[in-house]
Amino acid sequence: MNIQNPPLLPLQRREFLRRTGLGCGSLALSWLLQQEAQAAPVRPSHFAGKTQAVIWLFMTGGPSQVDTFDYKPELQKRDGQTLAGADPKTGFFTTSGKCLRSPFKWKQHGQSGSWISDVFSRAAVHADDLAFIHSCHSTANNHAPASMEISGGLVRPGYPSLGAWVTYGLGSMNDNLPAFVVMHDAKPRGDDGIWSPGFLPKSYQPLLLDARQKEAIANLSRGAGFTDSRQRAQLDLLKEMNLEHQKKHAAEPDLSARLQSFELAYRMQSAAPEAFEIENESAATKKLYGLDNKDCGSFGKQCLVARRLVERGVRFIQIFSPTNRISGGAVNDVPWDGHSDIEVNHRDCGMMTDQPFAALLTDLKSRGMLDNTLVIFGGEFGRTSDSQGAKGRDHNPQAYTIAMAGGGIKGGVHYGATDEFGYKAVQDRVDVHDLHATILHLLGIDHTKLTYRSNGRDFRLTDLSGNVIKEILA
Repeated sequence: MNIQNPPLLPLQRREFLRRTGLGCGSLALSWLLQQEAQAAPVRPSHFAGKTQAVIWLFMTGGPSQVDTFDYKPELQKRDGQTLAGADPKTGFFTTSGKCLRSPFKWKQHGQSGSWISDVFSRAAVHADDLAFIHSCHSTANNHAPASMEISGGLVRPGYPSLGAWVTYGLGSMNDNLPAFVVMHDAKPRGDDGIWSPGFLPKSYQPLLLDARQKEAIANLSRGAGFTDSRQRAQLDLLKEMNLEHQKKHAAEPDLSARLQSFELAYRMQSAAPEAFEIENESAATKKLYGLDNKDCGSFGKQCLVARRLVERGVRFIQIFSPTNRISGGAVNDVPWDGHSDIEVNHRDCGMMTDQPFAALLTDLKSRGMLDNTLVIFGGEFGRTSDSQGAKGRDHNPQAYTIAMAGGGIKGGVHYGATDEFGYKAVQDRVDVHDLHATILHLLGIDHTKLTYRSNGRDFRLTDLSGNVIKEILA
């Protein structure tokens, strides 16, 4: 046998110094990374914000503004008549150019006298807590790019979402849970592009929770016989190997994010299960969210989990509208997409979302949490005032309503307006950058100062525009 470097023989001085230096350096860097991953400090905001956390109920598919929160008596009167200025190509398909009345019953609610259709008969109880922005408009008329536009400001993938920007700007409020969480059943169109961290480090990506999984978080539990000490040793070994690799590829930031994600996943094994133990909630709370209701139980569970996560310091939560259609039971990844029959479609979607939406507001308010939790309700665009076919409505990026409550929002307020048919935003028009600027402001972030340098230039969520909607602020 020819042993050139037997491990027990004396090392040359140069080799000894190289090995000991490498070992000490690795230990020091490993310790620093572990401290960084464990500390995850709350970063200072630009000023004192009124919101600590955001829960965005994302109504995938595009709810119709004229069938939910934007009452138009003239549209009711002119059913079947020509809609002046209608463009049959506004949406994704072709529309008739004829007015289609809302098939739902409308009532005024609260001291504000807000008109709300019976699609949201339960959420209507909170009319005086909600601010309705009626003049929202955007550019994309198809689901995936429109969802990316309202979530991240641009219609194409590769750019950070609002949740990622907020996490980057403010950090985490809990060392053992992620700052950004996304919940869905079937992925909506646009999927990862809607909640992507884009060019931000991957440590700002969300934890994805699929309602169809048996486990609340996939692959979180340890395997049988796999002890804590054994897992800790495995992670330490992986870290040492990754750090060694990182020295050769120092310009790749994703490796640090991977190291941090390993550490966070390890800590979540003790903290996360308790956050998802909704069986410990009272019977009254479960009933409030409709967990015993087959129509809305899934979405109700997600909203209840969202409240529990906010209580434990999760910063930004996005819940996508449930995709199981009640009529016929078919799975649809754009549930509010009422092309063929707006009444059947929106009635179904209302049954799935109205009670949990109302319950979330009621629960947060009763616990004193609504004051510093911003709840957002809306989709990626609205729907046309003229018909598609006999009873449906096509996509409409020219007008839609976003509702907000809590976290510094002035309740019972209606901002902006559409025309008399609800077809186009005409007064105090609000684009996605204005929405984002307002949300960031409520969190204590000046949207013009939240920047990240990528490929030699500074980017920001609101690009070169965006105005805070001060009229809806408390």
